[in-house]
Amino acid sequence: MIASFDALRHWLDTIPHLGTSLAITYALYLIGLIGWIMLQKREPVATLSWILSLAALPYIGLFIYYLLGPQKVNRQRLRRGRSRSGMEHYSTVCPADADCTELAAIGQATTGLAPSSATEVEWLVDGAATYAALLEGIAQARDHINLEYYIFEPDHTGTAVRDALVAAAQRGVQVRLLLDAVGAGKIRARFLKPLLDAGGEAVWFHPRQLLKPFKRPWLNLRTHRKLVVIDGVLAFTGGINITDEENEQRDPNAYRDLHMRLQGHVVRSLQLVFMEDWLYASGQDAKQFDQLRLWPREMSTRADGSINAQVLVSGPDSGWETIHRLHVAAIHEAKHRVWLVTPYFVPGEAARMALTSAALGGLDVRLLVPKMSDSWFVTQAARSYFDELLQAGVKIHEYGPRMLHTKAFIADDDVCIVGTANFDHRSFRLNFELSMLLRDKGRVAELAGILEHEFSSATRVHNERNRGLWRHRLPEAFARLASPLL
Repeated sequence: MIASFDALRHWLDTIPHLGTSLAITYALYLIGLIGWIMLQKREPVATLSWILSLAALPYIGLFIYYLLGPQKVNRQRLRRGRSRSGMEHYSTVCPADADCTELAAIGQATTGLAPSSATEVEWLVDGAATYAALLEGIAQARDHINLEYYIFEPDHTGTAVRDALVAAAQRGVQVRLLLDAVGAGKIRARFLKPLLDAGGEAVWFHPRQLLKPFKRPWLNLRTHRKLVVIDGVLAFTGGINITDEENEQRDPNAYRDLHMRLQGHVVRSLQLVFMEDWLYASGQDAKQFDQLRLWPREMSTRADGSINAQVLVSGPDSGWETIHRLHVAAIHEAKHRVWLVTPYFVPGEAARMALTSAALGGLDVRLLVPKMSDSWFVTQAARSYFDELLQAGVKIHEYGPRMLHTKAFIADDDVCIVGTANFDHRSFRLNFELSMLLRDKGRVAELAGILEHEFSSATRVHNERNRGLWRHRLPEAFARLASPLL
């Protein structure tokens, strides 16, 4: 072995001007890398983090950035001319009967989805209640079932849902299943075969493209949405995936999570979100679909519900960061209360300033995060922000021992945002996310009761907590430094 290294060294010594050539090559590498990253026009901190990180990885840094670096997906033509062609009742301004608050106007301006209404919003706590309601809805389906999931495991829970879908397809219901190619990567063809044989359809969102050298892979751009629409009149969305890890009947340590069951006019918006994703992933043409079956006429009037509801979507196909923007706007609008529950807390400067300003202004600002999330790195990054928040007066609680997976936000007594998005850079910029904005005192009061129980079950974090240099402060500082890359 030593002889081989010596031979290699002697061979390298024979190459004229090797050091100069390597230096020039490295300089060209840096120029190309810096130019590429700068053209993404991201926040300066994120840009510098990428540049410094990849500059330390000569040559392979470009490959890493090619795979995992920020990307934008151009889907605007789909939004203008495909599935939305059947949604002419959506206008460029709030309808005359809509509650056009600033939040609603921002939501519509950044997504094209107008304020709407719901006749029913039911909170579903944890997986067992969610799966029971979902299976009941599938069993009652008569025309179609559209499902989009980030994680769909071929375990006991996943098999039960699949078998229910197979039974629905066998009785003539059209089943469309859209799965993320990374999150649902454990699923194999034999698991989906019964559904396909029954007449159902299954499509992968952003399948791996590593073997296509001239097409940049979308390895880092995932659909994190959890959405089910049944017959165009019933919908489910929230934080719960299809997996035993979120089913407390299968696993006593299952994630603590929150989902919602909705009926009313707002289901039309959720149907639109699914269809855009389905057409984008499948390549099918909107003309293949019967618009009246997807959007039944009996659901065509907005005034069918008393609950003000609006669908919020965000992803790398839009630079507006709608869900992030609505959280920050709602914090600024709040008068007496801001409660935030999230499994991943890596706030940007705008959100951090909004939270601390609200607390400094005397509002009841609370933050609930897991005591230890499923990502050690993200947990350390979240804790790096605690000192500033605590000094401003934010009440921080850590939930455990179960993993907290709920994504919920309350402002005052009449505004809440619940959905799939974590409070971090990945959810706000890289993932395709879906949240619901509700303005309704009754539903917010119900949600506040659920969250109050979570806060009371969690451990309060105090300023005087013991934090060692090597075990706590240095890991937190490092994780925070790398947080723009998360």
